[in-house]
Amino acid sequence: MHTVKEAAQITGLTEHAVRFYTDKGLVPSVQRNENNIRMFDEESINWLFGVKCLKQSGMPIEVIKKYVDLCLEGDSTIPQRYTLMMEHKEAALAKLEEAKRHVAHLEEKTTLYQAILENRSPDTTNPGNWDRILHMHSDVFYSPSVRYPR
Repeated sequence: MHTVKEAAQITGLTEHAVRFYTDKGLVPSVQRNENNIRMFDEESINWLFGVKCLKQSGMPIEVIKKYVDLCLEGDSTIPQRYTLMMEHKEAALAKLEEAKRHVAHLEEKTTLYQAILENRSPDTTNPGNWDRILHMHSDVFYSPSVRYPR
């Protein structure tokens, strides 16, 4: 049997993470000794490694809990676990596409900054200057002539 500290060392998790995962019900085989101290057997260590793996994929704790619960029900839940993984994969791919859009936008911004630094373009990045340069990017600037609901 292993203590929280030992389980953390074995799995590469922090002691805080080990406690957090057990408190969230992600390590169903964790036991407590007569002093109510968490004790981890080999199965508990395996659950911690499994949770760590899922967490490293970006899976939220709530979904990991659902996965753990399905695992506890046995092999009959393999189709549901597969669906859960596919849904998580689709969510990760959507986040990746969003990240690609962010990087593309940042590429444009850094190219603009490079031009500003090389004196090839005026500084259009400072909102304090926008009232003087509305003609350049009128689609993104606030217009005082437009009334917004309060």
